Amino acid sequence: MDEEEDEEDVENIKEKAAFIVDKMLQDAMESVRLLKKEEAGVKYKIPNITWMRCKDFTIGKGLLQIEEYMRTWELHESWLHWTNYLNNEELQYSTQYRYRVRWSIPTCRKPIPRATACVYFVIEISKIKPSTLPIEVFFVVETNKLIHRPGKSRFKEKWLKDVIESKIVMMETVDF
Repeated sequence: MDEEEDEEDVENIKEKAAFIVDKMLQDAMESVRLLKKEEAGVKYKIPNITWMRCKDFTIGKGLLQIEEYMRTWELHESWLHWTNYLNNEELQYSTQYRYRVRWSIPTCRKPIPRATACVYFVIEISKIKPSTLPIEVFFVVETNKLIHRPGKSRFKEKWLKDVIESKIVMMETVDF
């Protein structure tokens, strides 16, 4: 009788284990299906341009390439900007060229905007890599620490709006 009970217990355990495994497989397949569905809805192209080779770099060409890259951004036509070269810094293995782009939305009522938002670009020319490789480019939005690379992150108009709104809110709290 003990053997019969043991066999019955083993069969019950096998049935329960099979049920648990089947349930886990179904749940896993459902999770994968949902993830694929989410990814399909999120697929979008991150715009970029073909960046010049290090040996072709000049300060002026760097400015033109930044302008070309910014034209890939999806911004409302009311945004205006002004780009200028700031300086360069010699590092041990590269030279970094810094540019600033000031963004604003002037209007007929307020042709001089209350605040601007800046995007800072750095073009890095390697001293040790082959000069036929493309320049390295990265940028940061004013007040943010996150470093963006063209082709790796998608620029959002909201970043500029947030900077301008925070400056306006801060200015309203200051009495002159």
